Amino acid sequence: MKKLNKRSVLKALVTALGAASLVAVTMGSAQAQGFPAKPVRLVVPFPAGAATDLAARVVGQQLSAVLGQPFVVDNKPGAGGSIAAMEVIRAAPDGYTLLFSSNSAISSNVALLKKIPYDPNKDFSPVAGIGETVLVLMVKANAPQKTVQDLVGYAKQRPGKVTAGYGSSSSQVSIAVLNKLGGMETLPVPYKGIPLAVNDVLGGTLDYTFVDAGNALAQSKGGAMRALGVTSPKRTPLAPDWPALAEALPGFDVTAWFAIVGPAGLPKDVVDKLNATTNAALVQAELKTKLAGIGIAPMPMQPDQLKTFIGTEVIKWTRLVKEANIQPE
Repeated sequence: MKKLNKRSVLKALVTALGAASLVAVTMGSAQAQGFPAKPVRLVVPFPAGAATDLAARVVGQQLSAVLGQPFVVDNKPGAGGSIAAMEVIRAAPDGYTLLFSSNSAISSNVALLKKIPYDPNKDFSPVAGIGETVLVLMVKANAPQKTVQDLVGYAKQRPGKVTAGYGSSSSQVSIAVLNKLGGMETLPVPYKGIPLAVNDVLGGTLDYTFVDAGNALAQSKGGAMRALGVTSPKRTPLAPDWPALAEALPGFDVTAWFAIVGPAGLPKDVVDKLNATTNAALVQAELKTKLAGIGIAPMPMQPDQLKTFIGTEVIKWTRLVKEANIQPE
């Protein structure tokens, strides 16, 4: 039997490794070319009717039309988005289970929860940015408060008795920032989603809440609720008559965002296909119009840009929560 020298063994090993790498690349490309071959589940951390849910349905319809498979919205509300996040993290990294989330589950929970069962920087595969939105401070249409100054004065006369509902980390932080900048004390009441808080404002159980821009526009046009201001530093072009809260309370700046991520380890080819399809959809006039109707401005990003963005947002929301004196739960 011929004895193999070290050089021959090394050459054979390199050849085998090269062949294995080629097979892996070929399989990855084939997977991306055939993806999706079945329905894709978009897990949403909030109930039906919330801004995240509405955005997921609008974007999901466009992805379905282009990629030829249903993108099915699966609402998993609770724990500020952690329930939905964990479901996606535990899913197979094949692209068929994705998290369509706002900043709540991906970045805000790090500061709002004492123990978060995942690392947003490590446990997700960033796929695509979707958009940004503002929140709107709203009261019932027949409430005596016409401005944020009226609400602040009303709350100061009743410390701890004025109630405010929140259904997301953005609305929770907005209530805390309003309390701090307005020098008042209101009682925050948690909900699984903003629409549920809206219902209780309309029913008279709550005094006010912060509503995502899309639902705020609908409630305002319907005459059921009155907008007292938006949380962005400047007025939103969606409703230029609504003042920025920063006009009366300098420093008020809370904005929310939406993105798609998957479990860690998603194949790069699958991520790239989903990203390219999503980014192409976000620049189309039809989708931009639909998103504007629910108060969202498109925010297309490459996966590496989204990864960096998530990292900076974790830092930002940690600072916001600390400055608002919110105690982690």
